[in-house]
Amino acid sequence: MSQHINIVEVGPRDGLQNEKQVIDVATKVALIERLADAGLKTVEGGAFVSPKWVPQMAASDEVMAQIKRKAGVSYPVLTPNMKGYEGARAAETDTIAVFGAASESFSQKNINCSIEESLERFRPVVEAAKADGVRARGYVSCVLGCPYEGKVPLDNVVRVSKALYDMGCYEISLGDTIGVGTPKETQAMIRAVASEIPVDALAGHFHDTYGQALANIWAAIEEGVTTFDSSVSGLGGCPYAKGASGNVATEDVIYSLHQSGFDTSADLDALIETSVWISEQLGRLPDSKSAFSSQNVRLN
Repeated sequence: MSQHINIVEVGPRDGLQNEKQVIDVATKVALIERLADAGLKTVEGGAFVSPKWVPQMAASDEVMAQIKRKAGVSYPVLTPNMKGYEGARAAETDTIAVFGAASESFSQKNINCSIEESLERFRPVVEAAKADGVRARGYVSCVLGCPYEGKVPLDNVVRVSKALYDMGCYEISLGDTIGVGTPKETQAMIRAVASEIPVDALAGHFHDTYGQALANIWAAIEEGVTTFDSSVSGLGGCPYAKGASGNVATEDVIYSLHQSGFDTSADLDALIETSVWISEQLGRLPDSKSAFSSQNVRLN
């Protein structure tokens, strides 16, 4: 029996949030449903954040109300504070996520507070989720580099990850937000965090700025990580990390894993079709090797 790798599809939230053009609710709903129909078991639905800071996520309540939810599929939403959590609960989500940083500067730019302040802000959110039977996931950004500070001390990554895990997050997603990490750096970072947190509670989230994301995923697999975030068609970037490329493309990850004997439950052909479709909606070519190679797509 082949080993299973869990894929957390972040395209509808992390992928679309940096798009300049306004993407309508119907397109977002269709994207989420296509991804779930392609066999993905976790598909981010949106973010209950201030539309002033992330305008693209303003209609997350409408999106969550309109999607046809598939049995066995989770639709997590980002909730940075109690107001966001209340919105998420009204949307009947089963999983929320809080988003911390290993870099002080990035924390200030991203969520307008220090690392310690962010952790105190998250604590009541995670406690409320636990009380309501809602799972809470923790994101840690800038684990391999910061756009403002450069290298980030591993101690920072470990400290923030452990704080989120200790407060009740079932999983910690370690994010190379600006895509500067390499496989050896990835392994060193995971070993450091795994010295304080069980490795089966860790996930990898790699952006592909320098083309290292897939290599970093394989390096993380060698360390025992079995959950990875990815974004259909490589959608994404970061509004607070100028020039950072999108997430690693889901279909490229699936191709590599399936060809290497791993199971993901995903349908590669359906994902490629979805990659081509969303790229057409956005008026550009897919940013994934698998979609481009298999279909040799051209925009009309």
